[in-house]
Amino acid sequence: MRKNIGFILTAVLFLALAEKFVFAQNKKNACDRFVTYIVDIKKQELKLYWKNDANENFKSIENLKLWVEKKNKKLLFAANAGMYKTDNSPLGLFIEDKKIISPLNKANATGNFYLKPNGVFYITDDNVPFICTTSKFFNNGKIKYAAQSGPMLVIDEKIHTAFTKGSANVNIRNGVGILPDNTIVFAMSKNEINFYDFAIYFKNMGCKNALYLDGFVSRTYLPEQNWIQTDGDFGVMIGATANK
Repeated sequence: MRKNIGFILTAVLFLALAEKFVFAQNKKNACDRFVTYIVDIKKQELKLYWKNDANENFKSIENLKLWVEKKNKKLLFAANAGMYKTDNSPLGLFIEDKKIISPLNKANATGNFYLKPNGVFYITDDNVPFICTTSKFFNNGKIKYAAQSGPMLVIDEKIHTAFTKGSANVNIRNGVGILPDNTIVFAMSKNEINFYDFAIYFKNMGCKNALYLDGFVSRTYLPEQNWIQTDGDFGVMIGATANK
């Protein structure tokens, strides 16, 4: 009897250690593959940016960083926040401070943005983040910030049906997802990755919905992880700031 109990306890301990090892290994693999930043907008300031006070496009993260610093703030994180036209204007919906700068784009065309369903990332007046498909988006007048992009990566906990496991369609990619605790996770691949594997990353983190932002042009500024990319020629960007 004692031998059986000892065997069971040993087996339980072994399984616990194995699970801990697998978790640590998965975390390490994720860190090797992605730059990831989690934002709690109940505690942090997160905004979408396109133009400065002189009505000029920021374009690069460096320009955004310098502008933010002139406002006596520190840029904690920044990334491109959706696709844009050749003049750097938003390709789809863009809402800033509750004002619709660019309308919702429901057109059918070629390219990643139009790979339906595409979607909208938005933040409400009371600092609640959402991601939904374009067809489900409704502006009730209480949306503070919004950016449209595409395709959706995860839709109601399911991977976009257009994605293929093992696809050779690889690129640098960045995206955004909503975690179960209503915090926001931004991620950019450090190396080229296909849509399926990128979507799996968000799904495995627990995101019910996640949205692709852009591809090879993507940049992330995250000094706390020693990841500093300040170039770019973007449309809308997203940034988290703190007071100096």
